[in-house]
Amino acid sequence: MATTENGADLRAAPWADTPVPAMRHEALHGDRLVRCFIDRPPSVWAMFAASLARAPQAEALVAGDRRWTYAQLDADVTRLAAGFAAHGLQRGERVVMFIDNQPEFVTVWLALQRLGAITVPVGVREQRPGLSYIARQCGAAAIVADAGLVDRLPEAAGTPALRLRISVGEAPGCTPLAALQAGSDAPPPPADVAETDVAVILYTSGTTGQPKGATITHLNIAHSVLHYQVCMRLQADDRSALAVPASHVTGLIAIVAAMLHVGGAIVVVPAFKAESFIALLQAERITHTLMVPAMYNLCLLQPGFAEARLDAWRVGGYGGAPMPVATIDALAERLPGLTLLNCYGATETTSPTTMIPWGRTRAHADSVGVALPAADVKVMDDDGRELPPGETGELWIGGPMVVPGYWDRPEATASSFTAGYWHSGDLGSVDAEGYVRVFDRKKDMLNRGGFKIYSVEVENVLMGWPGMVEAAIVGKPCPVLGERVHAFVHVSPGHAAGDEHTAALRAFCAERLADYKVPEGITWSEVPLPRNANGKLMKRLLREGL
Repeated sequence: MATTENGADLRAAPWADTPVPAMRHEALHGDRLVRCFIDRPPSVWAMFAASLARAPQAEALVAGDRRWTYAQLDADVTRLAAGFAAHGLQRGERVVMFIDNQPEFVTVWLALQRLGAITVPVGVREQRPGLSYIARQCGAAAIVADAGLVDRLPEAAGTPALRLRISVGEAPGCTPLAALQAGSDAPPPPADVAETDVAVILYTSGTTGQPKGATITHLNIAHSVLHYQVCMRLQADDRSALAVPASHVTGLIAIVAAMLHVGGAIVVVPAFKAESFIALLQAERITHTLMVPAMYNLCLLQPGFAEARLDAWRVGGYGGAPMPVATIDALAERLPGLTLLNCYGATETTSPTTMIPWGRTRAHADSVGVALPAADVKVMDDDGRELPPGETGELWIGGPMVVPGYWDRPEATASSFTAGYWHSGDLGSVDAEGYVRVFDRKKDMLNRGGFKIYSVEVENVLMGWPGMVEAAIVGKPCPVLGERVHAFVHVSPGHAAGDEHTAALRAFCAERLADYKVPEGITWSEVPLPRNANGKLMKRLLREGL
């Protein structure tokens, strides 16, 4: 539990005006004692089934001109589950989902959860070598892939356990998904899974070595959706735009699972483009979404944003990067009914760990919020000792939403978890009020001649430049100082950009930063900076370009 020096619980005050459900301590995974919600759904399927029972005619899923009520979605999912079972898929088997943002992602995920299979969503930007590794490492029995992606499917010789290939659409060498749904087999009853059973394996986008498969349990998901429901004030009439990849923990948990749990509607965004996204927000009366800050900036830069009727939009979650104060203020002026909420989490924490309490975003714009009611954040030094409020160290995260470990990687689990606390690799602090600040990844902190530089501080300053869409700071190797500060920036068209403005941008930074933190080199990019499927900047690729 995060506490002040006098031992007071830092979670209590920030959530005092939030109706947090009753909690108790429970023993989990052998060595963990964590605070859990007493009343919680026992499985992913149970979440959906409860919403179906409450309001079968409520809208559940929207994709273009196609719409499903909860009853219609259940009918499609039940037929699909019967088809999977008829092809021999059983409880506990791993099934890779190589599906882009489309309705079939939701129907396939729910059908497999009904069977008690373990779903393994993989981002559609993955290539054959990475997909083959994932399928082999988790021992996948089947893969469901978009028809346009089947040329990336693993070779049979390298994945001997992969016995079933299913395509969304017609594709050579695959069984069409439609054929499974068209069968007449009776579905088996919903699997009787334990809440500590693995429901999903999500592979982390590790920057070194092979990715690790985080084993997300039904209990992990239950606590995360309850956190979203309670702290974002989600309700059955919410309509959430799935604008981030469904295969990523944010899309899967914050949008898909959260909406299925509260009985809301998932509105699928096949590919984010600001102009068409704004039109969708208006046409579908979207009330909720969660995106990276750059997506909000792109919306603000659209001429049509000012005239769009977006009065239904009431919750705007964001994460993955700081939200510039200028963006927060611009959104507040244009959409006074929109509440922005910063969220911080990871695959290993089943999405959220912290969140800004309702209405406090502007006052704590430099923070990622406070630990959620069932979460715990500790700041630890390199020797594994807890640091006092305000000091900087590595953030260790505990709680019932933290995964048990990695699939068949005991050594990685042992090195990344201590008594149930996951070592995040993020450097940050927790102040006396419980607000968490994330300064940098341990590996991304710069050391310029002995001076430590947190890239996020410099990036925040760069984001104040007119028209700045995104900025990234990396260390450029230097034989004298070790590293020098280098910036990669992407500015929207029509604003000052290019090498002729480098001196002006450096002067802009010099007025706001210590001299050793000012970027010594600036790369102006005409295209968005590279991001992984999680929406996070891929600084490794930027460093390779220096």
